[in-house]
Amino acid sequence: MRLVVVSAGLSVPSSTRLLADRLAAATAGRAPAEVQVVEVRDLAVEIAHTFTNGFPGRKLAAAFEAVAAADGLIVVTPVFSASYSGLFKSFFDALSVTDENALAGKPVLIGATGGTARHSLVLDHALRPLFAHLKAVVVPTGVYAASEDWGAGGLDGRIERAAGELAGLMAGLSTAPEPAGAGAEGADAVVPFEERLAALRPAG
Repeated sequence: MRLVVVSAGLSVPSSTRLLADRLAAATAGRAPAEVQVVEVRDLAVEIAHTFTNGFPGRKLAAAFEAVAAADGLIVVTPVFSASYSGLFKSFFDALSVTDENALAGKPVLIGATGGTARHSLVLDHALRPLFAHLKAVVVPTGVYAASEDWGAGGLDGRIERAAGELAGLMAGLSTAPEPAGAGAEGADAVVPFEERLAALRPAG
C-alpha cells in the first residue's frame, strides 16, 4: 500500500513535519505501507505558476500523481489566523485544478499544529469541511498538537487512535472485491466510497 504525507510546515525543523512523521509511523506500523512525504514549502513557486499558466511544474506534477495514487493520505498544516495556512490550501486548490476527483473516496487523516490549544477547532471548522468538499473520506479522529502537547501522553493516544482508523480504512479498501463492471473500460472510473464499504460487509 502507498501512504502519502502532505506537510505544510514552513520552518526547519518543523513541528508540523514532526507531527506528520509520527502519524505516518503509527499508521505504517498498523498497515505496512510505502511512505512518501510531500513538503509543500518546496513546491510554493510551482503552485503559484499553476494558477497563472494552468499546468503544474515537474515536481508539483509528481506530488499530485503521488497523492492521487495513494491508498491513504495524511495532511498536516500549521494554524494561521485560526485556519489552515494559505500555502496548504493552495496546494489542494492547484490539485483540484488539474484533477477535481483526485481525492474522491480516498481515506484522509487530518492534523494541525499551533501555539495554543485554543486553535484545536481548526480541525472541524476548516480542515474537515475542506476535505469533505474534495470528496475524501476523513477519519473520525483528527490530531491537533499545541506547543504544550509535545511529550504529553494525550497526544500519543490521539495519534494512535487516528492512525488505527486510517490504517483500517486503507487495509479494508485494498482488499475490497473489484466492483461489478470494472475492467479495461472502467479501470479509471471513480468508485464511490459507499460502494467500496458495502463490498466489505458480509452478505445477509
